[in-house]
Amino acid sequence: MSNKIFNLSEKVIVVTGATGILGEAFVNGLSEAGARVALIGRNEEVGEERMQKIQEQGGEALFIKADVLSKEGLEKGRDQILDKWGRIDGLVNAAGGNIPEAVIGPDADVFEVDMDALKRAFDLNLYGTILPTTIFGKAMSKGETGSIVNISSMAAQTAITRVLGYSMAKAAIDNYTRWMCVELAQRYGDRIRINAIAPGFFVTHQNRRLLTTETGYTTRGEAVINNTPYKRFGKPEELVGTLLWLLSDASLFVSGEVICVDGGFHIFSGV
Repeated sequence: MSNKIFNLSEKVIVVTGATGILGEAFVNGLSEAGARVALIGRNEEVGEERMQKIQEQGGEALFIKADVLSKEGLEKGRDQILDKWGRIDGLVNAAGGNIPEAVIGPDADVFEVDMDALKRAFDLNLYGTILPTTIFGKAMSKGETGSIVNISSMAAQTAITRVLGYSMAKAAIDNYTRWMCVELAQRYGDRIRINAIAPGFFVTHQNRRLLTTETGYTTRGEAVINNTPYKRFGKPEELVGTLLWLLSDASLFVSGEVICVDGGFHIFSGV
């Protein structure tokens, strides 16, 4: 099979959460595959730096400072992208993360839940995916084809202690991905696809202290390693191959799927 079907040359791909650790791997991988990358994030300094790095390496990139919960900001970003490149071919909903106040600690009363924190977790992870999808997906519908990739989690595949708000929001992402797959197909046929990637455990700014110490792993980190057949954490660049596949013509008949990239974590019984 020709490698051309994996080619993203000149395709315009929008990446939210582009200033995060996983976002960095995504935008670099997309640029290396030939895509024109629109980086969306709140950290202007990091976003500008990553845009310039791509441009210096001969790629095309545009940074837009915007919050995924700001309809006005996302709409302005969409217009900037369309003014610059004329179309949008793909969207990666990489913005998200845990809300510390929505974590239920091991010594906490499980019946005393911070409801406001749970709502914030849903806002960021669920509505911060739905809103960009409605805005950039609408622009995609004007073109020939489009592919949307959401970011799920191991917390949506099985019960993981403490992270209640994050877990429920990511489980909703899986449901939204499947629901939207059917609705898009009924309206646009095979023109717009939507899938999700469920990463295993990758060390990011948000979970570093939960999983690692200066000399090794925390108790929680050791538990993760012991339940991962590969016996290690994932590397951000190890998500890129799946991402490129889902955004490229190599996966034209794939929609509504949640692809686990986790070193076997979600299928391991522990025995």
